[in-house]
Amino acid sequence: MMGQSIAVESKSIDGFCVFTTNRVITGQDGAAYTSAGDAEGSSGFGAELASRLFASDEAIDHVYVASSEVIARRSAEWDGEAIAGAAQTITDLYRFYEEV
Repeated sequence: MMGQSIAVESKSIDGFCVFTTNRVITGQDGAAYTSAGDAEGSSGFGAELASRLFASDEAIDHVYVASSEVIARRSAEWDGEAIAGAAQTITDLYRFYEEV
């Protein structure tokens, strides 16, 4: 794959999971997304990431991206598999094609 992976640390708190990254994804103002359609109707890396997170886990119902933090809420409880899946989606954001 080409592009640069994003390092991600995660912590779940009361139905939310906070992902802290080593790369800036949006400006300081940040942006909130409540659905895949909401994210797809916007532009920028934050919207692209939110769209991918909604597609990767149907239980994710809210995503907030600000600078180097991503906060996601699920309608179901966060478990190890859900956290790992979302973290991988974030890690791969700046990956853009596979080498053949």
